Amino acid sequence: MEIYKDGYTISTDLAKQDLVAVHHFLSTQAYWCLNIPFERVRKAAENSLNFGLFDGEGKQIGYARIISDRSTIAYLGDVYVLPEWRGRGLSKWLIGTIMQHPELQGLRRWILLTGDAHGLYRQFGWKDVAHPERWMEVTPVGPAYPGPIGA
Repeated sequence: MEIYKDGYTISTDLAKQDLVAVHHFLSTQAYWCLNIPFERVRKAAENSLNFGLFDGEGKQIGYARIISDRSTIAYLGDVYVLPEWRGRGLSKWLIGTIMQHPELQGLRRWILLTGDAHGLYRQFGWKDVAHPERWMEVTPVGPAYPGPIGA
């Protein structure tokens, strides 16, 4: 899928994603995955529905990905627009495009984690988790990305 607006493009084509650029941002500027290895970013992209945001010259200036069974649930992650491109409504366009994707309609639940973009997501109907006591998680202990738990 490709969508065009005001000289920008959003593409879901994995072959068009500049994973080197995506990795650079995620590993150096994204608080949720600093120092993430390139191979983790590559594998994650290969197993996700990717949304690349490109300027008029084809440079990747933003990204987001969906992890989903495309029937009941979708997790929205790794969302960013490069700092120099912010303030132009591009993140709103990106999130709106993702939520309108034909393969993501009729889901029971969308989920995401954010430390600083609550206002953006609330514009699209996102709310705080209704029953946080029902949610659980496990995170590896030790250095970032140590491999399998217990290894």
